[in-house]
Amino acid sequence: MAKRLPPLNPLRAFEATARHASLTKAAGELNVTHGAVSHQIKALEQSLGVKLFERTGQRVKLTPHGAEFLPAVSAAFEGIAAATQRMTRPASAGALSVSCVPALLLLWMTPRLGSFTAQYPDIQLTLIPSNDPKDIRAADIDVCVHYGDGGWSDCWIRKWSGLELFPVVSPTLINNRPIRSVRDLADHVFLHGDDGREWHTWLAAADALDLERGRRHRLGDARMATEAAVHGHGVALGDSVTARALLARGMLVAPFTLSVPAVDDFYVVCRNEMRSAPIVQLFIDWLFAEKEQDEARADAPVAGRVPGRRKRPSLKVVGARTGH
Repeated sequence: MAKRLPPLNPLRAFEATARHASLTKAAGELNVTHGAVSHQIKALEQSLGVKLFERTGQRVKLTPHGAEFLPAVSAAFEGIAAATQRMTRPASAGALSVSCVPALLLLWMTPRLGSFTAQYPDIQLTLIPSNDPKDIRAADIDVCVHYGDGGWSDCWIRKWSGLELFPVVSPTLINNRPIRSVRDLADHVFLHGDDGREWHTWLAAADALDLERGRRHRLGDARMATEAAVHGHGVALGDSVTARALLARGMLVAPFTLSVPAVDDFYVVCRNEMRSAPIVQLFIDWLFAEKEQDEARADAPVAGRVPGRRKRPSLKVVGARTGH
């Protein structure tokens, strides 16, 4: 049996009147007469068999039935408007808003903007450094690249990359204050990009939880901790995605061969209705293509990244190198 739906025009009149709490304002928005709006609402009330508005002078107020009906009607019109916008949106032109983990945005995505611009010169990006789950449902954000467990509900999700963690330090700092064993870390400042759990995980794998740790700085996120390490302020935990270029350029070195899997992963996430937008599809395809190219270019593992191994770090000094 086909679903019974009220006629469209009375629904539009109902939604506009409820939003403005005025028949006159609704008539102005819909470009019809005051009487036409009143007639359409009466027709809708007769069709539903309930009263939707209480009329008090020039103002109208929703009845309990009207208040119950309005959210579904509003959501339906918003969905139609969004679908219309997506269908008429150019596939490779226009504005695209992206929320991205700050470290990934600064250290991985920003250096690759030239690649994106070369392929899609007519797309204007707005890049927002954030890992706030609220961004996933924000109307002004089209797609997110976030770090987490992938447990976000009622949205489109695809894992983009896992990552491994390992200590990183500037060549200048390690040359002035050598790190010959894990015990030498006690002479350095620990740089934290979280609440300390990541360093705890790495030290546990290194059998060094009893290590005396003195000075430490707690920074806002992994990006800030990595930047602090680049400037020689201490030892941070880098990861196999965002630290790769810094290691390759000799701005950081990894003193040990031990790496540990991060608790969470990077995911591409967006509202379900945005996944079919051509401009969003282009960006997501570009993200995965760039990641595949990174992996193809990696002839050797990142220093400090030994997949599948969990043992005490090598005592060999790796930090004297300026690149790999």
